Amino acid sequence: MPATVHFVDASPYIFRAHFSLPSSLKSPDGARAGAIYGFASFLLKLIADEHPTHLAVAFDRNLNGSFRNDEFPAYKAQREAPPPELVAQIDPCLEVAAALGAATFVDERYEADDLIGTLCARLLPQGHGGVIVTSDKDLAQLVSDRVTLLDFAKGERYGPAAVHEKFGVRPDQITDLLGLAGDPVDNIPGIAGIGRKTAAELLAVFDHMEALYDRLEELLLGSKIRGAKTLHAKLTAGRDVAFLSKRLATVSADAPIAAPSSTLDALAWKGADVPRTEALFDRFGFKTIKDRIPQGT
Repeated sequence: MPATVHFVDASPYIFRAHFSLPSSLKSPDGARAGAIYGFASFLLKLIADEHPTHLAVAFDRNLNGSFRNDEFPAYKAQREAPPPELVAQIDPCLEVAAALGAATFVDERYEADDLIGTLCARLLPQGHGGVIVTSDKDLAQLVSDRVTLLDFAKGERYGPAAVHEKFGVRPDQITDLLGLAGDPVDNIPGIAGIGRKTAAELLAVFDHMEALYDRLEELLLGSKIRGAKTLHAKLTAGRDVAFLSKRLATVSADAPIAAPSSTLDALAWKGADVPRTEALFDRFGFKTIKDRIPQGT
């Protein structure tokens, strides 16, 4: 029977908690614990609100890079290094997710997006669907008739129509959009002088970047796109950068996840390991949150 898997992109929630909760929130040993507390609280609320039958949580080990840096060293290079006190809370957050009954995934070279993309690529052909829990726009490229994106903090859900309304392109065109316009958040360059609005206009006519370049001369043959001649010059000069940018923006479906770990049974949520979770919360000095530990089905 088809199932719906909740795929959680952990990093946005860990970061938000670390920078929004007071630095005075510490474990009994004096270490910062705000990210752990905020992430645990988020995951508990997600479980309570969504009632997942299958739950996978993906983490970023390398917070400012990935295998993409092999091809483009400047990928995410503009970001400041995360503070050590945040990095120190990643593994405890992973422990919390596992204790709460989630299947957990992390890799040194592949980002959480790639881990989620790989799981989707393996499960969707079997007829299953998914809910991707994230605030990261890049994952909109995975949205389909059977996969929705949930921005949990905002309470917003995106299917294909909502993605198109928000970004001006279909989910399967998101990587083309980022290839043409770039993404300053991840330091993906895109083509100089082409913004998202113009990129969306081009994709409305040419559908995908490959077709745009195959038919590039049409811009000079009576195209109704404003500034077509100038765009032709920009696109011609920026071809290599555009395709590089698209590759950088494309979520991988080839992350090294062992086959047994990606089966539907392996992702089934059967409730929290209550003693293990309580012991973790005691270790971090969390008290009232223990009352929210789910007992499972």
